[in-house]
Amino acid sequence: MSEQQEHVSEQIGGAARMSIGVDVGGTKIAVGVLVGDELQEFHTQPTPESGWAAVLDAIAGQVRQLQAKYPQARTVGLGIPGPITPDRKRVKFAPNIYGFTDVPVVEGLYERLGQHVSLENDAKAAALAEAELGAARASSSSVYITVSTGIGSGIVLNGRLWRGQHGIAGELGHVVSVPGGPISGAGQAGTLEAVASGTAIARDASYALNREVSTAEAFALAQSGDRIAGRVVRGAMQRIGLAIADLQKMLDPEVFVLGGGVASVGAYFFEHVQAAADEAAEGFAVPVIRPAQLGSHAGVIGAALSAVLEPA
Repeated sequence: MSEQQEHVSEQIGGAARMSIGVDVGGTKIAVGVLVGDELQEFHTQPTPESGWAAVLDAIAGQVRQLQAKYPQARTVGLGIPGPITPDRKRVKFAPNIYGFTDVPVVEGLYERLGQHVSLENDAKAAALAEAELGAARASSSSVYITVSTGIGSGIVLNGRLWRGQHGIAGELGHVVSVPGGPISGAGQAGTLEAVASGTAIARDASYALNREVSTAEAFALAQSGDRIAGRVVRGAMQRIGLAIADLQKMLDPEVFVLGGGVASVGAYFFEHVQAAADEAAEGFAVPVIRPAQLGSHAGVIGAALSAVLEPA
């Protein structure tokens, strides 16, 4: 953590310092109030499926409810999947949220709330949370990767989020892993998300086993010795490990933090990913891979922190 962040974190820890975090996903909107290092009032609701205006209405409603109970929580941060514009005011597209393309999020929420809301990519927000309060807390550089419905990542270098020139740094899920492979939700062929996410594992396992198979069942079958399910999940884990090895060679971070629903499988997942990463990084540096510590709260905590530590 940088000296500036330590100073701001001390301010956050004050009794009067509060910030609201909102984490928007394809299936649910999660909100909470960060008081010091503690998350209060964690709530979720289904993400509306009738377009972006309904999503912003739902977000505004949640924020108003929290501010009615915590009137001092005037700082609000929002995390949304998908790339955002460099000025952090619009979402270019959110592949897993219906109708979320070129959305003026900051302007739209200002119209609804009468205040500025700090916008951040959800994986970058979670990366900040794990760097500040989670598995990478003692590290100055880290990469957070979430493997769930999709795959996202965030990069923290020298204690600060790295967004890149166009605000898209860390879009690991959209990096091509298998040229000519399946089409992703963003319309690209063979991206890591299209071949190694929870969605991809369920799709491939269902096809290979000729019946509907969930991601959780695919892993359970693989761990019980099913040969076909094993091939599917091991292929996905190998691709994630290869991506980590590539990032180790390019960025050389102190630690990788893996979270999300697929990573919650536990030791089986981490052992295979680590083995693939070690083999691909041989002769360079062994990637240090840790499980995320903040779980489903990481996005909300990160969004609340980003509004204070990384305000737009």
